Amino acid sequence: MVRGMFRDLAMWLPAVLLSVCVAVGGSAVARAQGGEWQAVLDEARGQTVYFNGWGGSDRVNDYVAWAAERVLNEYGVRVRHVRVNDIAEVVARILAEKTAGRTERGSVDLMWINGENFAAMKENGLLGAPFVDRLPNFALVDTEARPTTIIDFSVPTDGLEAPWGMAQVVFMYDTALLDEPPRSITGLLAWARDDPGRFTYPQPPDFLGTTFLKQALVVLTGDRDALYRPVDQADFAAVTEPLWDYLDALHPHLWRGGETFPQAGPQLLQLLDDAEIDIAFNFNPNEASAAIADGLLPETVRTYVLDGGTIGNTHFVAIPFNAQARAGAMVFADFLLSPEAQARKADPRIWGDPTVLAMDRLSPEERALFAALPRGPATLPPEALGTPLLEPHASWTGALEAEWLARYGQ
Repeated sequence: MVRGMFRDLAMWLPAVLLSVCVAVGGSAVARAQGGEWQAVLDEARGQTVYFNGWGGSDRVNDYVAWAAERVLNEYGVRVRHVRVNDIAEVVARILAEKTAGRTERGSVDLMWINGENFAAMKENGLLGAPFVDRLPNFALVDTEARPTTIIDFSVPTDGLEAPWGMAQVVFMYDTALLDEPPRSITGLLAWARDDPGRFTYPQPPDFLGTTFLKQALVVLTGDRDALYRPVDQADFAAVTEPLWDYLDALHPHLWRGGETFPQAGPQLLQLLDDAEIDIAFNFNPNEASAAIADGLLPETVRTYVLDGGTIGNTHFVAIPFNAQARAGAMVFADFLLSPEAQARKADPRIWGDPTVLAMDRLSPEERALFAALPRGPATLPPEALGTPLLEPHASWTGALEAEWLARYGQ
């Protein structure tokens, strides 16, 4: 049976798109034959994979180092983690390689990607042939309850990127300072007016700051359908007018009067830890518990979601068109989907990144890996997260960031 999130998705995307994407996931088992995969493993042995991904978290970097060691020991594939601040820089580099005619021996073999960056690579032909249905572990992905594993910011993945982890916005507050936080976007404005200077958000184009814009827009706009089509097919000014009206009203009541903004999520958490603000937010439901464990947030911090839901998405890994170690990249992507790797990544003591796997497709021993995971003091149970709101079409991201900078940029 198609579950709640899939029903919500069907409200916004054409039915034909859904049927194509489900077919991609449903046929994975049939096509990932043992002999074919063994040929990939044989080709991959001895290759070096240059994995380009965000390197701004020690937890993430340590996890990638662990996965790289496992793949080296088991499959003879060496993984080099190329840490970047913004994956858009990597997209630009691959585009430059294509423009220069470098169709082989590219500098990137695998990259951490989603959203507008995936859409840009797909549109510009910067991705290789579809590979996801060749990964044995993709058969374990919960494409039914998590349709964002095959539709990325309203753009079908078409087998060009493999899901790696889930994300959903949660809000954080310190119970020692705030008895009851606001439970809606409009309630947040009312609370900020009554208690000015106690909230802020990262400055776009930081992805967390842009997500706050999208969270507010999805709730406030009178034309939500338009958000799930390319932005050039909509009346941008009319659709977004409620957002700018909202921000015009909110900004004077932000931290430092809205004259300056934190640059990224870690700075936002630091403000919460320093008691300079009362409410923060993050795209990882386990982030607050992890930060408490690391001594980066008070033990009294707890998380919640807004009434009506918060935005959620999936992040992926993809192989560029000119990857030198394509087979090795596939082996690493498949390992990242293994129950072992997914359970370790979901452990809040390691990373706390929610899994993309379906528990009913795992063996009892594999399910036990997840059942044994601790849930941190600030982590909501899965049922409390509710049905995530879908990301707008990828093209809205850049348009919103450009308009925000034009209106409020320093």
